[in-house]
Amino acid sequence: MAHTYDFDSVIDRKGTASIKWDEADRIFGGKDLMPLWVADMDFQVPIEITEALKKRISHGIYGYTASSNSYLSSVQKWMSDRHHWPVEKEGICHSPGIVTALNLIVDGFTEEGDKVLIQPPVYPPFSKAVLNQNRQLVTNPLIYSNGRYTMDFSDLENKLSDPKVTLMILCSPHNPVGRVWTKQELATVAELALKYDVLVISDEIHSDLVFQGHQHVPFATLSEAAAAHSIVCTAPSKTFNLAGLQISNIIIPDPALRKRYKKQVSRFSLSEPNSLGAVAAEAAYSYGSEWLEQCLEYIRQNADFVSNYLQKHIPDLNMVPLEGTYLGWIDCRHLGWDKIKLQRFFLHDAKIALNQGYTFGVEGEGFVRINLACPRWLLKDALNRLQTALEQE
Repeated sequence: MAHTYDFDSVIDRKGTASIKWDEADRIFGGKDLMPLWVADMDFQVPIEITEALKKRISHGIYGYTASSNSYLSSVQKWMSDRHHWPVEKEGICHSPGIVTALNLIVDGFTEEGDKVLIQPPVYPPFSKAVLNQNRQLVTNPLIYSNGRYTMDFSDLENKLSDPKVTLMILCSPHNPVGRVWTKQELATVAELALKYDVLVISDEIHSDLVFQGHQHVPFATLSEAAAAHSIVCTAPSKTFNLAGLQISNIIIPDPALRKRYKKQVSRFSLSEPNSLGAVAAEAAYSYGSEWLEQCLEYIRQNADFVSNYLQKHIPDLNMVPLEGTYLGWIDCRHLGWDKIKLQRFFLHDAKIALNQGYTFGVEGEGFVRINLACPRWLLKDALNRLQTALEQE
């Protein structure tokens, strides 16, 4: 009989050095804020992860650690079972996090003066990874029409045709707009990238967080050519709330690309995984499937709750339909406020810490991102605060 997991209980995270809870007031400059911002769940992990960690801790020695054969096998099995992707063990490379990997790749696979393409509004560390390495940032903005985001393929081809554009960072599924790209959309990206010899870095950290009716397609499964011309970034951190354990799997099918990546990892002394992170990730991939299914259903219901609440009580705001991730993207443009007033309103009037849309690029102005991976009463409280504050405007 399957275990029923509890996602309604509120776990007090204050005083645990939680960036989401303990640092929100300082980071946002507010007071007593409801933290619904950074992509960090307020759910306890599957019990099998905690038990595996307890067992490892009881050993009492935590020396330098390698990626064990059983760990690599658990990654292989997860990718095969969940994404129909037969990954070779030697193709699984380490990084403490995907943002770290992005910086390593931009630094090691491009030269100063090269251009790197991103698709805003998109996760802010993408642009930072480019600018941190003194590369030129090129944008291929997504198109928002009739409540849905799509790629602008004409503009994409125009940008990729520039010989200075040597790298593209793809967000799949997309954070923050919640799109799960179709196989045809991804195939078009692959076709253009191959045509103009552009390496694709596919950030697939949200690949397990996809709702019924949608299917994540790993970029490397599109074709042998796509696999040979891409690096796929994955991690258990978003799926199972393990971000603090700092472990991710950078999957590189092509041996030459893999050699270059490993050289970068070695150069910055990042080769060894966190011993507890490896244990937690292996347990998650081995035993976490049922927990994830129930978690996804709870998040889907949270998304419906927020969308319905806005339609009924705050019709000037609406949430873009969510296909994947646990991050809602709310359109506030009907309020007619500029980004400064919108930000001030959420922080000082509604007292809610959300990610402001403009931080994802100018294309995100007028939107906010809300974290839906929390007990529903937190969302109810936040929406009540929001409605009350708007009524007092």
